[in-house]
Amino acid sequence: MRSLRADDGTRVFYCLEQAGKYAELACAPYDGVQLTGRVHDGERLRFLPPCEPTKIVAVGKNYAAHAAEMKEGQPDEPLLFLKPSSSIIADGEQIVYPRLSKRLDYEGELGVVIGRRCRHVAEDDAFSVVFGYTCLNDVTARDIQKGDPQWTRGKSFDTFCPIGPHIETELNPIGLKICTRLNGETRQSSTTDCMTYSIAKLIWYITQCMTLYPGDVIATGTPEGIGSMVCGDVVEVEIEGIGVLRNTVIAE
Repeated sequence: MRSLRADDGTRVFYCLEQAGKYAELACAPYDGVQLTGRVHDGERLRFLPPCEPTKIVAVGKNYAAHAAEMKEGQPDEPLLFLKPSSSIIADGEQIVYPRLSKRLDYEGELGVVIGRRCRHVAEDDAFSVVFGYTCLNDVTARDIQKGDPQWTRGKSFDTFCPIGPHIETELNPIGLKICTRLNGETRQSSTTDCMTYSIAKLIWYITQCMTLYPGDVIATGTPEGIGSMVCGDVVEVEIEGIGVLRNTVIAE
C-alpha cells in the first residue's frame, strides 16, 4: 500500500494510490484506513510530504563505510540527533542553499515512519510500531556541522529534510538497495543490511528515552559516498521497493 498526502486546491487529505488513482481517506491512516469514497486523478493534485511528524529522529554514522570516510570513528551506541519538522519538504520541491553555508551535502537514507504512539518498545516487538518506509535526504550544511559543537544548526535549515514520494507500508526493509544520484550520476550505492544498528535496535534504543508518535520519522543513517551540491543540481534518492525522491537545489 502506498500512502500519500495531497492538496486538491481546496483541501489537504491523506490518500492511497490505487491503480493510478488516489483514493481519499477520511483521516490519517495510522489507526486504520477509512475511505471517503472520493477518488482523484493525480494530475489534479499537489503531493505533499507523506507524513506530518512531530520530530525526525536521525542516526549518525550508522553505516561503517560512511563512518570511515568521515574519519571520525564509529560510536559504540547509536548516535542520535533531531531534525525539526520545519525542515521537511516534499518530492519535487526545492532545497534552499543557505547563504550561511559554503558546503551543502546530500545524504540519502531510509526513513522509518512510526504508526502508533510508543515508548519502551522491546526489540522483538519493534516492527509492530512501524507504519511504513520512505526515502529521505538528510541535507547537511557540512561546514556548519563541523564548526559547531553539536549538529542541530547544520542539519536543521528549512528544506533540509526532503521526504517521499510516498510511504510504502508492505515492505521488508532488510537488504534494500539504496542509491543517491547527483545530476544522474550515482554517488551513493549500498544496501540497508549494511547498517551497524538495525531498525529494530534503533526503535528500542530511541524509545528508551522518548515517546514516538504516529507520523514521526526515524532517519536510519546514510551510506558512504556523501558529497556536496551546488545550485541547479538535481539530487535523487532511490530505495528499492519504494521509489525515487527527487529535489533541485536553489539559492536562498
